[in-house]
Amino acid sequence: MASTSLPGGTRTLGDLTVTRFGYGAMQLAGPWVMGPPADHDGALAVLREAVELGITHIDTAEAYGPHVTNQLIREALHPYPDALHIVTKVGANRDQQGGWPSARDPESLRRSVHENLTTLGLDVLDLVNLRLGDAEGPQPGSVAEALEALVELQQQGLIRHLGVSNATPEQVAEAQTIAPIVCVQNMYNLAHRQDDELIDALADQGIAYVPFFPLGGFSPLQSSALSAVAARLEATPMSVALAWLLRRSPNILLIPGTSSTTHLRENIAGAALSLCDDDVAELDKIGR
Repeated sequence: MASTSLPGGTRTLGDLTVTRFGYGAMQLAGPWVMGPPADHDGALAVLREAVELGITHIDTAEAYGPHVTNQLIREALHPYPDALHIVTKVGANRDQQGGWPSARDPESLRRSVHENLTTLGLDVLDLVNLRLGDAEGPQPGSVAEALEALVELQQQGLIRHLGVSNATPEQVAEAQTIAPIVCVQNMYNLAHRQDDELIDALADQGIAYVPFFPLGGFSPLQSSALSAVAARLEATPMSVALAWLLRRSPNILLIPGTSSTTHLRENIAGAALSLCDDDVAELDKIGR
């Protein structure tokens, strides 16, 4: 693994040290995250390039494909470097229409954990996020039964750390009464800042926050504002958005996805973009 300096340095997930700039493997599957990639060798190349560039945090899920991204990760990188940590999610399946039906009953969670172990070729999963809510976003409801099932698997030595994804602040608080939570993975970006208070609270507790869809959901007006800052800095909107996230809080970890080695390098370079206070003040207005 190369010693390439990645933007943001490193952060801990429990007792795991990972680069703040990570990689999300979802886009390696086929269209709509279903089926195999069009370019199998290209998908393997992206994963190997990520590790060569020094990334030590890869995000995946057995539902991606389904099974596809996990199998690609194993083919490309197994046996895994000691410094590499693979984070997966459970709590949702895929149906034949490409939907994401929930699968949070204890038996489904146990099956999903064992499937992740098999497809990734691991004896222990470093970190498992419990996916809550639905495709529309977080939904209220108790996490107790589902999280307790994962705690049981953790006690069996199959899971090292636990996190939650697509969760409300109330669900995060409830989860913390059941087991130590080392990360929260929710939708968050310049235009969708509903988790501002949660991010700050987690930072005070030393808990990581992992935003997905870093550019998702912009309206044309908001996109125009972002594009204006990007043009002034002679950068891409994605670069500005990633750099803003790294600056937003030290507990934020990035997992931008791509199926292109060129785009991977562009994302890394973009996240290293330096934003001045005036840039940040202008960008902050987008979501407020």
